[in-house]
Amino acid sequence: MTVINTFKEKKREKQIKYEKSVLREISIKALKEKVQQFFGSSRFVSGLMMNAGIEEACYDVAIEAYLLGANYSRFGRFGESLDQVRHRCEKEYKHLVDTLYNFFLYWGHGSEAVMSESLYYMCEQYVNSWWSEGFNKGERRHKLRLH
Repeated sequence: MTVINTFKEKKREKQIKYEKSVLREISIKALKEKVQQFFGSSRFVSGLMMNAGIEEACYDVAIEAYLLGANYSRFGRFGESLDQVRHRCEKEYKHLVDTLYNFFLYWGHGSEAVMSESLYYMCEQYVNSWWSEGFNKGERRHKLRLH
């Protein structure tokens, strides 16, 4: 008897394999450094960072943004610029920014009303940094034919 796989199952297996290979290039040290770099100077966020769950949420968003950039890097190989590719995945990109921002708002219990706009921009820069890094690593993998 032969096992019949559907196209969706095969596509998902291939995606998981690619994501595992891309994630090998991220270190926990790099995740911690970027969290400190982007959110360490903010008085509001540094007070929240005492909670380990918030730092882990930052790591989760960073990994998702990195994978999003790596997955969309294939369009860069076809001649699209970084901005064109980012526009292509705008919905997912915005969702990651909003998720991180809303997470900070939730755990801040409304005490950040004065800083909410600057906090949003910090979240946007953080996601953009990880997305760009994933995009660049993915482009390099495509050039080296490691995909």
